Amino acid sequence: KQWYQRRVRVRGLAQKCPQPPMKQLISVGGQHQGVYGFPHCPGSWFVCKEVDKLLNMGAYTDYVQSHLVQAQYWHDPLNEDKYKKHSKFIADVNQEVTVNAQYKQNLMRVSNITFVMFNKDTMVVPKESEWFGFYKPGQDKELMTLQESDIWKQDKLGLKEMDSQGRLSFLKIEADHLRVPEAFWTDEIIPRLKA
Repeated sequence: KQWYQRRVRVRGLAQKCPQPPMKQLISVGGQHQGVYGFPHCPGSWFVCKEVDKLLNMGAYTDYVQSHLVQAQYWHDPLNEDKYKKHSKFIADVNQEVTVNAQYKQNLMRVSNITFVMFNKDTMVVPKESEWFGFYKPGQDKELMTLQESDIWKQDKLGLKEMDSQGRLSFLKIEADHLRVPEAFWTDEIIPRLKA
């Protein structure tokens, strides 16, 4: 049940613990900017928005952040200050509060990074988080890309520099979350692992 979170945890591992060195980092459906929204919400739009409000009320408490790994990926675009202050994982590894030069140096030691987004993803909200995209601050409708974010503009993680060196790839799969066709593994992922 927590497999999808491990791709971002592996990136965090590369940033915080560079030994042993990681050659390739391939993130298949990882929510690198976090998530906002209750996936597969069974109720009406109104009910789902109310569930989001309840999640916002509890996700940033110390107890929930310390005991529920999913809460560490909660990124409330309606309250960026609260997110930055209380998120114990995603805000840290994205260097949204304090910039740790070592995180950037360590991530840039990875030879190549590949981000894979599921174009029909209904589990990661917004799916663009799989490519470091997210909602523009203050609302939950309009999205911004990685290239429009401070992470990119200030090159907090080294992704911009890695991209200029041809060491960053963005791939799409026309499927729902973690529905990876076998041909994608053999045509796209296995060759990258062998590189």
